[in-house]
Amino acid sequence: MAPSSYQAPMRGDKTKPDTQSQTSTSNLSAGQTTVAKLLEGKGNAIYSVRPSDTIHEAVNQLKEQRIGALAVTDDDGTLLGILSERDIVRRMADTPGETLKQQVDALMTREVVTCTPEDYVIDILKRMTEGRFRHIPVMKDNRLCGMITIGDVVNHRLRELEYEALQMKQMIVG
Repeated sequence: MAPSSYQAPMRGDKTKPDTQSQTSTSNLSAGQTTVAKLLEGKGNAIYSVRPSDTIHEAVNQLKEQRIGALAVTDDDGTLLGILSERDIVRRMADTPGETLKQQVDALMTREVVTCTPEDYVIDILKRMTEGRFRHIPVMKDNRLCGMITIGDVVNHRLRELEYEALQMKQMIVG
Protein backbone atom coordinates (compact mmCIF):
# COMPACT_ATOMS: atom_id res chain seq x y z
CA MET A 1 0.00 0.00 0.00
CA ALA A 2 1.40 3.41 -1.01
CA PRO A 3 1.69 6.19 1.57
CA SER A 4 -1.20 8.61 1.59
CA SER A 5 1.02 11.45 0.44
CA TYR A 6 2.00 9.57 -2.73
CA GLN A 7 0.38 10.67 -5.93
CA ALA A 8 1.01 8.71 -9.10
CA PRO A 9 2.28 10.64 -12.11
CA MET A 10 -0.43 11.92 -14.35
CA ARG A 11 -0.51 12.78 -17.99
CA GLY A 12 0.44 16.43 -18.37
CA ASP A 13 2.85 16.43 -15.41
CA LYS A 14 6.11 18.08 -16.29
CA THR A 15 8.95 15.65 -16.33
CA LYS A 16 11.83 16.72 -14.16
CA PRO A 17 15.24 16.71 -15.80
CA ASP A 18 17.54 13.92 -14.73
CA THR A 19 20.11 15.03 -12.24
CA GLN A 20 23.50 13.54 -11.61
CA SER A 21 25.40 13.73 -8.38
CA GLN A 22 28.60 12.94 -10.23
CA THR A 23 29.84 13.85 -13.66
CA SER A 24 32.93 12.89 -15.57
CA THR A 25 34.21 16.41 -14.90
CA SER A 26 33.74 16.20 -11.15
CA ASN A 27 35.21 12.70 -10.98
CA LEU A 28 38.29 13.64 -12.98
CA SER A 29 38.94 17.07 -11.50
CA ALA A 30 41.62 15.86 -9.07
CA GLY A 31 43.49 14.15 -11.88
CA GLN A 32 43.22 17.21 -14.09
CA THR A 33 44.94 19.67 -11.75
CA THR A 34 48.20 20.89 -13.25
CA VAL A 35 51.50 21.90 -11.70
CA ALA A 36 50.81 25.47 -12.89
CA LYS A 37 47.65 25.54 -10.75
CA LEU A 38 49.65 24.29 -7.77
CA LEU A 39 52.31 26.97 -8.32
CA GLU A 40 49.61 29.67 -8.42
CA GLY A 41 48.78 28.97 -4.79
CA LYS A 42 52.30 28.23 -3.63
CA GLY A 43 54.29 30.77 -5.57
CA ASN A 44 57.37 30.13 -7.66
CA ALA A 45 60.17 31.08 -5.28
CA ILE A 46 63.32 29.15 -6.12
CA TYR A 47 66.18 28.78 -3.68
CA SER A 48 69.47 27.73 -5.17
CA VAL A 49 73.18 27.31 -4.56
CA ARG A 50 76.17 27.14 -6.86
CA PRO A 51 78.20 23.96 -7.30
CA SER A 52 81.25 25.62 -5.72
CA ASP A 53 79.38 26.66 -2.53
CA THR A 54 80.14 24.69 0.61
CA ILE A 55 77.69 22.32 2.26
CA HIS A 56 77.86 24.61 5.30
CA GLU A 57 76.48 27.49 3.18
CA ALA A 58 73.80 25.20 1.76
CA VAL A 59 72.77 23.94 5.21
CA ASN A 60 72.43 27.52 6.44
CA GLN A 61 70.17 28.37 3.52
CA LEU A 62 68.06 25.23 4.08
CA LYS A 63 67.68 26.26 7.72
CA GLU A 64 66.90 29.92 7.02
CA GLN A 65 64.34 29.16 4.31
CA ARG A 66 62.89 26.17 6.18
CA ILE A 67 63.06 23.98 3.09
CA GLY A 68 64.34 20.50 2.32
CA ALA A 69 66.17 20.94 -0.97
CA LEU A 70 68.00 23.48 -3.07
CA ALA A 71 68.34 23.72 -6.81
CA VAL A 72 71.97 23.75 -7.92
CA THR A 73 72.38 26.27 -10.73
CA ASP A 74 75.16 27.99 -12.63
CA ASP A 75 75.51 31.77 -12.90
CA ASP A 76 72.97 31.83 -15.76
CA GLY A 77 70.35 29.97 -13.72
CA THR A 78 70.71 26.70 -15.63
CA LEU A 79 69.73 23.71 -13.51
CA LEU A 80 72.77 21.50 -12.85
CA GLY A 81 71.42 19.37 -10.02
CA ILE A 82 69.56 19.29 -6.75
CA LEU A 83 70.86 19.08 -3.19
CA SER A 84 68.53 17.67 -0.55
CA GLU A 85 68.72 17.14 3.17
CA ARG A 86 68.85 13.43 2.42
CA ASP A 87 71.99 13.90 0.26
CA ILE A 88 73.67 15.76 3.13
CA VAL A 89 72.70 13.23 5.81
CA ARG A 90 74.01 10.32 3.73
CA ARG A 91 77.35 12.06 3.26
CA MET A 92 77.55 12.92 6.96
CA ALA A 93 77.28 9.20 7.73
CA ASP A 94 80.17 8.49 5.33
CA THR A 95 82.40 11.45 6.30
CA PRO A 96 81.59 12.48 9.88
CA GLY A 97 82.97 15.88 10.78
CA GLU A 98 84.17 16.50 7.21
CA THR A 99 80.91 17.09 5.34
CA LEU A 100 80.31 20.81 5.93
CA LYS A 101 83.64 21.74 4.28
CA GLN A 102 82.85 19.86 1.07
CA GLN A 103 81.49 21.53 -2.04
CA VAL A 104 77.90 21.16 -3.22
CA ASP A 105 78.91 19.50 -6.49
CA ALA A 106 80.39 16.57 -4.53
CA LEU A 107 77.00 15.71 -3.02
CA MET A 108 74.34 16.99 -5.40
CA THR A 109 72.13 14.72 -7.45
CA ARG A 110 73.04 15.36 -11.07
CA GLU A 111 70.33 13.39 -12.84
CA VAL A 112 67.34 15.44 -11.77
CA VAL A 113 63.79 14.41 -12.56
CA THR A 114 61.86 17.53 -13.58
CA CYS A 115 58.33 18.41 -14.58
CA THR A 116 56.59 21.16 -16.52
CA PRO A 117 53.74 23.49 -15.52
CA GLU A 118 51.46 21.53 -17.88
CA ASP A 119 52.03 18.18 -16.12
CA TYR A 120 49.19 16.79 -14.05
CA VAL A 121 49.71 16.80 -10.29
CA ILE A 122 48.58 13.16 -10.03
CA ASP A 123 51.34 12.15 -12.48
CA ILE A 124 53.93 14.09 -10.48
CA LEU A 125 52.78 12.38 -7.29
CA LYS A 126 53.23 8.98 -8.93
CA ARG A 127 56.66 9.95 -10.25
CA MET A 128 57.79 11.17 -6.82
CA THR A 129 56.45 8.06 -5.08
CA GLU A 130 58.07 5.66 -7.54
CA GLY A 131 61.38 7.56 -7.53
CA ARG A 132 61.31 7.96 -3.74
CA PHE A 133 62.13 11.66 -3.80
CA ARG A 134 60.32 14.63 -2.28
CA HIS A 135 61.28 17.59 -4.47
CA ILE A 136 60.89 18.15 -8.19
CA PRO A 137 62.03 21.23 -10.11
CA VAL A 138 59.55 22.75 -12.55
CA MET A 139 60.98 23.66 -15.96
CA LYS A 140 59.46 25.86 -18.64
CA ASP A 141 61.28 26.52 -21.92
CA ASN A 142 64.41 24.88 -20.44
CA ARG A 143 64.38 27.39 -17.55
CA LEU A 144 63.76 26.68 -13.87
CA CYS A 145 60.45 28.27 -12.89
CA GLY A 146 59.55 26.62 -9.56
CA MET A 147 59.96 23.71 -7.18
CA ILE A 148 57.22 21.32 -6.10
CA THR A 149 57.44 19.23 -2.94
CA ILE A 150 55.56 16.15 -1.88
CA GLY A 151 54.04 18.31 0.87
CA ASP A 152 52.69 20.75 -1.73
CA VAL A 153 51.03 17.92 -3.63
CA VAL A 154 49.57 16.27 -0.52
CA ASN A 155 48.28 19.59 0.89
CA HIS A 156 46.68 20.43 -2.45
CA ARG A 157 44.99 17.04 -2.60
CA LEU A 158 43.75 17.38 1.01
CA ARG A 159 42.17 20.74 0.16
CA GLU A 160 40.46 19.11 -2.83
CA LEU A 161 39.13 16.30 -0.66
CA GLU A 162 37.83 18.77 1.93
CA TYR A 163 36.07 20.70 -0.82
CA GLU A 164 34.57 17.49 -2.26
CA ALA A 165 33.34 16.45 1.20
CA LEU A 166 31.75 19.89 1.68
CA GLN A 167 30.01 19.60 -1.68
CA MET A 168 28.63 16.18 -0.74
CA LYS A 169 27.36 17.49 2.62
CA GLN A 170 25.64 20.37 0.85
CA MET A 171 24.02 17.97 -1.61
CA ILE A 172 22.76 15.77 1.21
CA VAL A 173 21.46 18.64 3.33
CA GLY A 174 20.01 20.40 0.37
